[in-house]
Amino acid sequence: MVGLLSSATTIAGFKLLDDGNGRDIIFKEAPSETLAKFTSTGMPAGTPGDFTYAAETATPTVVHIKSTITRQARDVNSQIPEMFREFFGDRGMGQRQAPQRGQASGSGVIITSDGYIVTNNHVVEGSEELEVTLNNQRKVNAKVVGTDPSTDIAVIKIEENDLPAIVFGNSDAAKVGEWVVAVGNPFDLESTVTAGIVSAKGRGLGIIGQEYARRGQNNSNFEGDSPLEAFIQTDAVVNPGNSGGALVNLKGELIGINTAIASPTGSFAGYAFAVPSAIVKKVSGDIIKYGNVQRGYLGIVLEDLDSRKADELGVKVSEGVYVRDFSDGSAGAAAGIKQGDVVVKVDGLTINTIPQLQQSIGLHRPGDKVTVTVNRDGKEKDYTVTLRNRTGGSEIVKKSESSVAMNALGAEFDNLTTPEKQRLSRYRIEGGVKIMDIKGGKLSRAGVSEGFIITKVNGKQISSVNELKSALADKSGAMVQFEGVYADAPADVYTFGFRM
Repeated sequence: MVGLLSSATTIAGFKLLDDGNGRDIIFKEAPSETLAKFTSTGMPAGTPGDFTYAAETATPTVVHIKSTITRQARDVNSQIPEMFREFFGDRGMGQRQAPQRGQASGSGVIITSDGYIVTNNHVVEGSEELEVTLNNQRKVNAKVVGTDPSTDIAVIKIEENDLPAIVFGNSDAAKVGEWVVAVGNPFDLESTVTAGIVSAKGRGLGIIGQEYARRGQNNSNFEGDSPLEAFIQTDAVVNPGNSGGALVNLKGELIGINTAIASPTGSFAGYAFAVPSAIVKKVSGDIIKYGNVQRGYLGIVLEDLDSRKADELGVKVSEGVYVRDFSDGSAGAAAGIKQGDVVVKVDGLTINTIPQLQQSIGLHRPGDKVTVTVNRDGKEKDYTVTLRNRTGGSEIVKKSESSVAMNALGAEFDNLTTPEKQRLSRYRIEGGVKIMDIKGGKLSRAGVSEGFIITKVNGKQISSVNELKSALADKSGAMVQFEGVYADAPADVYTFGFRM
């Protein structure tokens, strides 16, 4: 009887999604109730203090990822502020250095038997080559399927079948104080297992927001501009190289992807943070099916509450999320939510913080309906909200040709400032788009440096990032010629081209 029960538990639930090409995407999901299995000690699997079952179950699904990145070496002298360059001219600017190749490493988790692997965006960002080492030490090449910087999640693919895939657990059901196991490849030490407890849930650290700010992206509390952070905090030992690895419960079910550590030294100093599996499953499923993440929005500007803030705003509750304003075409406003309301529940789930609200809404797609409970003048009222996409519509937004081409360039871009435009106009240059950060890709391989200003694409003037995207919208697989200048030598025009 014990043998029959043990065998029966190997059958997990499955989640099938159509990937849009007639194929099914299969995620293993934990059943609502798990039959008892027994460890070598004679105790049921998942007994507190016994980590062997979780380690044996999760370890074969965790891989080691090595990414090769080509970065353009920065010229220290090129950091001279723009306002002073006219006085120095080209003197002391130095020669532009050749691109440098380097390697980074991290971890990943196999989520389907046909080779889809989830990891962190920062593990594969800017990579030109990806090598995956499986648990049996076999090495295979991988390609990036898609990334989501707003959650720091990415999906890569290897051309393999019959792989051991992780079983998705319910991260919402994980409790503070519960034992968890982290599996990854810290410091290139493959298949390392550590244990700890869940220290907290729903942490919004602002670390993804800091990356947004570094790139010059909006980092306001408008949910459409905000990264989705609701980390599981744990004291399981996690170090560099663990990024993208598995955080599992004692049944070996995935409840999070290890992403960050809180440390003054760069190594483990007490706490680590993981993206909950509920977010991981939603994001990875969207990337596989649509090519990008389909995130639903209420369209509101958010503000956390405490007793002091509640007094300042004149609201009658001190817990929840305050509705400060709305975006154009706001789904929340259309449903009847008003400025000054306090969101206290979503689909019956209590909301106390912005990260909790963002997670509850971010797990839905445009067009989904959710019940939002608000407190208005001390009374609670429910509203049925049909979520919208970033542009205010309810349709699914598929990945565009221009985004594929932009990603292939391997860089971050920004519009020129007014002083930069004025300076270039003296050289009869009408405008352009500045390359802010090169992470690899075609521009790096062409030897282009950060700070280069693209002025034309296939002979057509480019004056903004949106115009650059439009110029590349139908160029996938085609030859494209770029023309531009460096700000410190605008009289020298450079041209180069490659197949997109």
